[in-house]
Amino acid sequence: MHKHTLRPPFASAASLQELHAELVGCRRCPRLVEWRERVARLKVRRFAAEEYWGRPVPGWGDPMARLLLVGLAPAAHGANRTGRMFTGDRSGDWLYRALFRAGFASQPGSLHRDDGLALHDCYVTAAARCPPPANRLLPAELRACWPFLLREFQLLPRVQVVVGLGSVGFRAAVECLSAMGRIEDVTNKAFGHGSVLRFHDLTVIASYHPSQQNTFTGRLTQRMFDRVFRLARRALDGRQSQL
Repeated sequence: MHKHTLRPPFASAASLQELHAELVGCRRCPRLVEWRERVARLKVRRFAAEEYWGRPVPGWGDPMARLLLVGLAPAAHGANRTGRMFTGDRSGDWLYRALFRAGFASQPGSLHRDDGLALHDCYVTAAARCPPPANRLLPAELRACWPFLLREFQLLPRVQVVVGLGSVGFRAAVECLSAMGRIEDVTNKAFGHGSVLRFHDLTVIASYHPSQQNTFTGRLTQRMFDRVFRLARRALDGRQSQL
């Protein structure tokens, strides 16, 4: 487990903005910096006319959210282009449709940062903030990004349910919660879609990531994904016996 000095468990929109301002200037991982900037410079044909974000991507959503989602990393031509997590790619299409149906999002689509999408009682972030080549993060890169994630967790004071999207997002979330003393160390537990860990004031839910690899092959279906957010809603509503 990472050793880190914990900060006071209170938050404000301003303090999240300060964290995000620091994060977007990060250049700790040379491999990721080179890749995100190369992608932003070369682009792909369908987005050739757009200016890419090309920087680390902060989390976003309701600063008083009770539901926190943790994914893997920005997509090269999704969040690395738009500058908002899960925005402008098919993974985001799946995620925000599910959040809309569960009442956590104002609309079912996510095209760009100024498309009017708002999150209600929900915040979305990721274990890493730069797109990795071939979607593969090195352990050292995850370690370098982990303090940003921990601080983000600490600046979200009302979180009661955490959903880990994919095994990397799930493990990163569990590690942060363990470091904060909110849960016992459960990093040795096997990852499984739909598994629920309950603690006295917190529920942690595991979900397959809505990546094209999972959704195109049927490993993750819309019905399976919707069930994750029904579980989250029930936990927030205090209907633990129905989980």
